Amino acid sequence: MKTTKTPHPATLTALALALGAGAAHAQETFKVAYIDPLSGPFANVGELMLTHIQYAIEDINAKGGVLKGTKLQLLQFDSKLSAQESQSALQAAIDQGARAIITGGSGSSVVTALVQSAARHNQRNPGKEVMVLNHSSIDPELTGKACNFWHFQFDANTAMKMKAIANYIKTQPGIKKVYLLNQDYAHGKQWAHYGRELVGLARPDIQFVGEALHPIGRVKDFAPYLAKIKSSEADSVITGNWGQDMALLLKSAGDAGYDLRYFNHSAGSVPGTVLAVSQAKRGQLTWVAEWHPGQADRPKVDALAKAYKAKTGKDFLGPRIEFTPRFLAAAIQKAQSTDTVKVARALEDLTLDTVVGPVRMRGEDHQLLLPQVVNTIAPVDGKAVKTGWEGTNYGFRTDASYSGNELAQGTECKMARP
Repeated sequence: MKTTKTPHPATLTALALALGAGAAHAQETFKVAYIDPLSGPFANVGELMLTHIQYAIEDINAKGGVLKGTKLQLLQFDSKLSAQESQSALQAAIDQGARAIITGGSGSSVVTALVQSAARHNQRNPGKEVMVLNHSSIDPELTGKACNFWHFQFDANTAMKMKAIANYIKTQPGIKKVYLLNQDYAHGKQWAHYGRELVGLARPDIQFVGEALHPIGRVKDFAPYLAKIKSSEADSVITGNWGQDMALLLKSAGDAGYDLRYFNHSAGSVPGTVLAVSQAKRGQLTWVAEWHPGQADRPKVDALAKAYKAKTGKDFLGPRIEFTPRFLAAAIQKAQSTDTVKVARALEDLTLDTVVGPVRMRGEDHQLLLPQVVNTIAPVDGKAVKTGWEGTNYGFRTDASYSGNELAQGTECKMARP
């Protein structure tokens, strides 16, 4: 007769612990903190970006998460558009166990402060590192002289965007006199600098007839600035304004009956901008992004936009914001680990087949190389512009498109790696 050997009690205990550890791993979460403006003049921008992040994370989790059961958990913090507030939010996020920070809608100075604080924390706390995933702050210094192993840039930087615009302006002989009007902070100054430099190289015949900086988010009436632009006889304005600063600039120009061309980095992706253009009834606002609503021959984005609208009730505007968490998830899978150092290394040179095509995170400086489409907010004509936006008869006209490799810049990044 065959006998069954009873396992030793110690063996049973070890087996139970092993099974318990396996179950704990399957239920583990990887905490991601969102730090961007959720109050103040740019709260609508922060909320829009948050919804994109939430949608992607919920979709990732619905499909099983990462590493066969680990879910991404999203924590939310209000940056209040302040470097100091953002650093306090970062510490709170770290205290709550966050290992990745998603940010970018608070401006370059805020993102720079977050990256520096994260790097200091990581140096002091090996094994508890945190990385910064930047979806929209496009200061080239962040992937240039100020590059950092813990920071990853998911939007084309200022120089790349301005190169796309300069290439387009080269084909527009009607542009002759340009005024530079920008917000008085790091990125506003850079948009002006690269505008003068790259547009000047593309079109040496263009005259730059004036330049001004204004406080960010605090100007209520741009009429005094428009008066200076008008006296300069400019036909075009290079402006990095966004949010309410762009809407109010357009309103003042419309009220003054001033018909200008504006060249901007991301205005059309911010809620209210198309409405402001339609209400001004004058001027042409040209901007650049990896995609614009209504862009032809983009079935994957169209499908995502439709699903996003059905679930959130909101319009989809930023593919790069939505796929930022997807890159994180892909890097965790590639690393087969939630260890932050291993995940960061896995992100380097990672290529993902996104809704705008394959894009690569360049390893040498952590700059994502993604396509850019120059487009102008214009009235629906049934041909170039087929669909209105924000309840208006204005939409987006594709003017030119460039690949990430065409716009890629050299880098001064000299990155120290752990």
